[in-house]
Amino acid sequence: MENLNGTENINRSWENIEENIKSSATESLGLYESKQHKPWFDEECLLFRTHRSRLKSKIKASRHFRNKKKLHLRAKIDELEINGNLKNIRDLYKGISDFKTGYQSKTNIVRYEE
Repeated sequence: MENLNGTENINRSWENIEENIKSSATESLGLYESKQHKPWFDEECLLFRTHRSRLKSKIKASRHFRNKKKLHLRAKIDELEINGNLKNIRDLYKGISDFKTGYQSKTNIVRYEE
């Protein structure tokens, strides 16, 4: 660090340090893959999302997402109705509590010191 001249060398050194830290963290910890929290979001929705800017209007993509979500919710409601008719109380109340609470993100906590 003593032999560095000017801000270009300092910036280049910082970029090297940053790159080394990131690569060593990736090697030792691996990459974190986030979970899919929207079960109604399938490959067709992904295609609409990636080509949204090329669509004539963004309304078409939004309408598609809304319809897919409605179909998913209708299927969940039908499942709850079947559980109620079959006296499957545990799954019925679990499904009802999922509707009431909605999505709640989980916190990533460190479980082990290593």
